Amino acid sequence: MHTKKQLLNLRVVDRVELNHQHVVLTCTSDEVLPPVLPGQFAEISAGDTGRTYLRRPFSVHDYHKEANTLSFLIRIIGNGTALIASTRPGDSLSVIMPLGNSFSMPRKGERVLLTGGGSGVAPLLLLAKAIEEQGGIPDILVGARDRENLIGDAVFAHIGNLYTTTEDGSVGTKGLVIDHPIMQQLENRYSRIYTCGPDPMMKAVAALAEAHHTPCEVSLENTMACGIGACLCCVTETLEGNQCVCTEGPIFNSKRLKWQH
Repeated sequence: MHTKKQLLNLRVVDRVELNHQHVVLTCTSDEVLPPVLPGQFAEISAGDTGRTYLRRPFSVHDYHKEANTLSFLIRIIGNGTALIASTRPGDSLSVIMPLGNSFSMPRKGERVLLTGGGSGVAPLLLLAKAIEEQGGIPDILVGARDRENLIGDAVFAHIGNLYTTTEDGSVGTKGLVIDHPIMQQLENRYSRIYTCGPDPMMKAVAALAEAHHTPCEVSLENTMACGIGACLCCVTETLEGNQCVCTEGPIFNSKRLKWQH
């Protein structure tokens, strides 16, 4: 059962700049943070500057119940995300969370594969940790353009079996996530696959999963202005009709998505 969404005033307690385009913000609250499930997200305000009044959606990257902290992986792509990424320890953020549905958890003993491209690794860390906590050891495939943009590999390596790709070959297998040898060995290997990243990557991963009769869950990253299903800008086509990613997702079984057919 999902926790009811709340409007929270979070305080930034740590800021880690991964590279020129990616920042991890760790936040806390004077109140007990609501429980967060792997795959859920938050809508964060960039402040009303006249150009950035809409909130931006970010997957919850990490969550520590005991420490009462959670983290967001911020990719800087415009004025709003730049403002959010520029916050420092001590600054406040207005956040609505937790939003959306969550990844389904594998049963004990299931072998699963997590695939992430670029900042698409954001929701996969919390999922990987949840699988580890129930005794599982996930296979994790992470890809990026180059070494500088490969995110989370050091952390993932301590949780599961890590595989990497970079387009320039600076780390791991040269090429895209879909080019890694593990993606050509899916037959009867995994009980399910989880993926998040650029649409072409997710579509390719989902197509391979379907070809090998392996269930696949995707985390969509559609543009969202409200996060509650009111603005309709995040609508995606499914076999059941158009659905809001923010309320019906962001996690979908890939077979439900029309781009798979």
